Amino acid sequence: MEKTEKKRFLIYILLAYGVTYVMGLLMWYGNSKGMDVSAFPNAQMMYPAAGVALGVLLTGKGDKTVPKWFYLFFIVLTGAMAVVSVLSVMMPDELVVVGGMGVSLWSLAINYLLMLGSVVFWILLLAAGKERRRAYGLNGNMWKKSILMLLLFVALFLGRTALSCALSGQMGIFTLVLTTPSTWVMMGVILLNFFLVVPAFFGEEYGWRYYLQPLLQKKFGLRGGVVILGIVWGLWHLPVDFFYYTSPEMGLQAAVAQQITCITLGIFFAYIYMKTKNIWVPVMAHFLNNNMAAILSGGGSDALENQVITWGSLVPALLVNVLFFGIFIFAKVFREEETGETVSGE
Repeated sequence: MEKTEKKRFLIYILLAYGVTYVMGLLMWYGNSKGMDVSAFPNAQMMYPAAGVALGVLLTGKGDKTVPKWFYLFFIVLTGAMAVVSVLSVMMPDELVVVGGMGVSLWSLAINYLLMLGSVVFWILLLAAGKERRRAYGLNGNMWKKSILMLLLFVALFLGRTALSCALSGQMGIFTLVLTTPSTWVMMGVILLNFFLVVPAFFGEEYGWRYYLQPLLQKKFGLRGGVVILGIVWGLWHLPVDFFYYTSPEMGLQAAVAQQITCITLGIFFAYIYMKTKNIWVPVMAHFLNNNMAAILSGGGSDALENQVITWGSLVPALLVNVLFFGIFIFAKVFREEETGETVSGE
């Protein structure tokens, strides 16, 4: 690595992992006190891209192609969401009932902050201009192929869910949910919601796929780099595995399940990004993955919280995820020489 690239990488690691794990200690504290820690996951999703943006701003002086105001706003928004997360455990409030569920006012605050931030996000992204968006991987490419990749993802996701339900004897429940009109109404609603929560999903994918993936592929090869990315992506989830998705008692099972998901899904996300050179494709696929999982489980986003994960469920999870997503590691694109864009601004 050249000097500038090393500095950017260090800044990226400090934000993406350093902040995540420090905040994980606060999540542990809040979880042990029975507090609502749901503000933390949304903020955590922002840290990887914030690390990329801060690294470029601190080392890219004189580069007129840097989308400066877009990057600056993203860092400020990330900081604001992190502050709200900290306040949610340092100054806990009484839960308020929303839609029949007890929700912290801080959790509501971070969601409203994300929605308002999304409006400014889109404005500054468009204002950055084509040249700056293209220089730093923010532009959209190959939209016809991109849409096909997203449709492929939806089909694979539904197929994986159907097979998982069949193996666990819950096919009847899956069929019932899939044939319920409200399910498809919710599907339509989440597509509109994408534009109001996009910074969170951009925060992950811009950090993982756009920045870290090419670096790891350059060092470990097209396939090896993607597998290693899946492992480190999974490790990044440790705080939410132990203190949000499940209870600490099932945290280890959740962490293993997360590795299965991140490695296999990471392979497919790498595939669609390399095929399209369009970062918005994995951003949208990531959004669909999280929201479709919540809807098909019969609930909203809260359905992802406090899950029950057993050791016995991990083997079927491994098999179906490899079958539907991991298998793409053998795709032609992973045998080609090109490793994609880097965050050099050139």
